[in-house]
Amino acid sequence: MKESLVSQTPPSPSPSASEPPKKDYGRAGRNLPAAIGSAVVLLVAIALSLMFVKTAFMLIVVGCVVAAVWELHRGLMAKDMDVPEQPLMIGGTVMVLAAYFFGADALVTATAVSALVIMLWVLRRGVDGYVRTSAASVLTLFYLPFLGSFVALMLGEGGDWTSGGLSDDGVRGIIVWVLLTIMSDIGGYVAGVLFGKHPMAPVISPKKSWEGFAGSVVFTVATGVGLVVWLLDASWWIGVALGVVACVMAVLGDLVESVIKRDLGLKDMSQIIPGHGGIMDRLDSLLATVAPVWLILHYAVF
Repeated sequence: MKESLVSQTPPSPSPSASEPPKKDYGRAGRNLPAAIGSAVVLLVAIALSLMFVKTAFMLIVVGCVVAAVWELHRGLMAKDMDVPEQPLMIGGTVMVLAAYFFGADALVTATAVSALVIMLWVLRRGVDGYVRTSAASVLTLFYLPFLGSFVALMLGEGGDWTSGGLSDDGVRGIIVWVLLTIMSDIGGYVAGVLFGKHPMAPVISPKKSWEGFAGSVVFTVATGVGLVVWLLDASWWIGVALGVVACVMAVLGDLVESVIKRDLGLKDMSQIIPGHGGIMDRLDSLLATVAPVWLILHYAVF
């Protein structure tokens, strides 16, 4: 009887048969060499487009918006929300280009028309689930293409669509916006790794700490003052305002995207960018900061 019981007991899985353990990247939570390499490639592509023909930068913006729509559609499918992917991509492209070539009024019109068309497109599928899918579709439209279109408004501040370089107001605005957001991320990362002890939102983002937030404030304010004084030739207090606003909005943008991922049961939206995850994992802070940064620069500097 003992031999029979033993023979029927399933063997325990060997360590080699189990899934390979995930790499531990420490408190940083990311593959730092891959993350730095990806960031350098992206920054070089942005710099080259801005320095020569700035309209080429719009191709990067449109590509990011389209990729982000694809990622969010993929994530929403986990909750059975099949938003209309192609209409969102087309509408988003139109919104970005309308904002760049024709300004804020055209963006408002393009956004309203795109939202209406997408809601009518969803109606073709029938009544069941219409409200949920339409709400998710409009959220996608405003979260990604609409906020992304403020990048086009920023670049359009320089006027001439074929120009480029540091003499162009739009190019300088883009540089200020990107560097402020990057420095917020770097400041939070450095201070969080070195001093982080008090979680800011443990349920949403366990690695984000109040010490990291303080580091973000210091880095962004210092960067804002330096860029506004030396690059934009404006008053230092505008740099302080930009730094504080950019830091707060960058952190909130990161938290919002973390909430979306947690609700959808995802760790990363995708793995398009090595070391960073998906496009949305990098756009979260940039999307949140671009509108207020543009607003301040538009009325206080340009």
